[in-house]
Amino acid sequence: MTGPAASRRRFLHTQIPTPAHEAERQSLVEGLYEAIKARIVDGRLAPGAKVLEAELALALGTSRTPVREALIRLQSEGFLEPAPRGLRVTPLSAQDIREINEVLACLEAEAAERLARRHPGPAEMALLDAAIATMDRALEGEDRAAWAEADYRFHRLIIELCGNRHLAQIARLFLDKAHRVRLLTTPLRERPVYANVNHAAVVEAVRRGDPQTALEIHRAHKRRWSAELEGLLRRLGLPG
Repeated sequence: MTGPAASRRRFLHTQIPTPAHEAERQSLVEGLYEAIKARIVDGRLAPGAKVLEAELALALGTSRTPVREALIRLQSEGFLEPAPRGLRVTPLSAQDIREINEVLACLEAEAAERLARRHPGPAEMALLDAAIATMDRALEGEDRAAWAEADYRFHRLIIELCGNRHLAQIARLFLDKAHRVRLLTTPLRERPVYANVNHAAVVEAVRRGDPQTALEIHRAHKRRWSAELEGLLRRLGLPG
């Protein structure tokens, strides 16, 4: 049967998503977004690699629709770019890396200052102390991969605990982009003792409630890293 009456019946029998269903869908898309982004950041999806929606859906055990939503978000954030018949992982140029580093340096310095100003409690300080301890253990064990992950967690704590969720949201995006660089350059770096020392000094400034010192130490750390990064970029021979 066709016509207005049949159309009304079909509409009435269409399942309207409930808030619970929508929350479940959003959670699925968020999980896929994080999983695909992790593959980009750690190099399993290499710069320039084609990204095929159907292949990812199969590999991640889901349908293509939520994968498509996750890919759209990753493209909007610059992790992916258009390619013939699909998308590809955005390659990193030397200038891209410099610009990401500059933006992140500003955001993290602001976050460190704000974190010290808000006087975090014992539970939050314990997280920061644990991050420093993990970095120290990784360095003592000469485990560069573990150090890189611990360093990432430390920087993420600084921005997530700063008390400004909008700053944290933007900084997390640039932190994840910078983590691609961290993983790429860590094997080439000198033993990053100074990073551990500077990070520990920032934590002590936060513990004392000394925002100016936290800001100055973090800025000094970023200036030193920027100088080291230039040498690493030359060694990597990246374009631009």
